[in-house]
Amino acid sequence: MPTASVRYIVDDVDAAIDFYCRELGFDEEMHPAPSFAMLSRGDLRLVLSAPGGGPGGGQAMPDGTVPVPGGWNRFQLEVDDIEGLVTRLREHGASFRNDIVTGVGGRQILVEDPAGNPVELFQPTRGEAWLTESS
Repeated sequence: MPTASVRYIVDDVDAAIDFYCRELGFDEEMHPAPSFAMLSRGDLRLVLSAPGGGPGGGQAMPDGTVPVPGGWNRFQLEVDDIEGLVTRLREHGASFRNDIVTGVGGRQILVEDPAGNPVELFQPTRGEAWLTESS
């Protein structure tokens, strides 16, 4: 059962479902309306909402502001082979905000989902940086 939940605003819920499930290993838990879906990957629940999409996370604020995708806040997915995954994602047309960089605890890159929301792919290089045991 997921222990953390993140909501992303996406322009096209179906395209986001395809990207997260096909490319990043998420499972579709529910998709009861065109403007909403709930996915999971391990302890992470990813809630997808279309901007202005009915009652819920995508609806306009009281001042009329409609949520939009993008920004710099992101969640991080731990990966075993960052170079292999980046190669596959590039072959499938994914957009990246940067190249793989090496930081204090590992190697990372920012891939964008179909709506432009960033996802950080992170391959730890230090034992204490791993969330799970490396394979």
